[in-house]
Amino acid sequence: MSEKKTRYSDEELEEFKELILAKLDKALKDYEVLKANVTNSEGNDIADTCPTFKTLEEGASTLGKEEAGQLAQRQMKFIQHLKNALIRIENKTYGICRVTGELIPKERLRAVPHATLSVEAKNAKN
Repeated sequence: MSEKKTRYSDEELEEFKELILAKLDKALKDYEVLKANVTNSEGNDIADTCPTFKTLEEGASTLGKEEAGQLAQRQMKFIQHLKNALIRIENKTYGICRVTGELIPKERLRAVPHATLSVEAKNAKN
């Protein structure tokens, strides 16, 4: 008779921690690129174009900055989810579905390392 596993082992948590840290590193780099696009720290803006195209460039530039701003907000939210997942790893509560209390399958956590719901719980929610 085998007991049902209630949490992931320290070794498994360490594996997930490495995965999350790698994703967090990439997410932070992507965020910096998006932030630079919004603040135009790269310097390629309408100031270095011909006046004839300035009006068109300003509209395109504004639209591009709005899109980059929205992407940057989403990226920051993703970063926060990853940081919260690291806290759950430290608390040894990582990988436990917050609805059912059962372990979220490893395959789901590898695909969505910040998941707090099993697929069943997520589908039931929608």
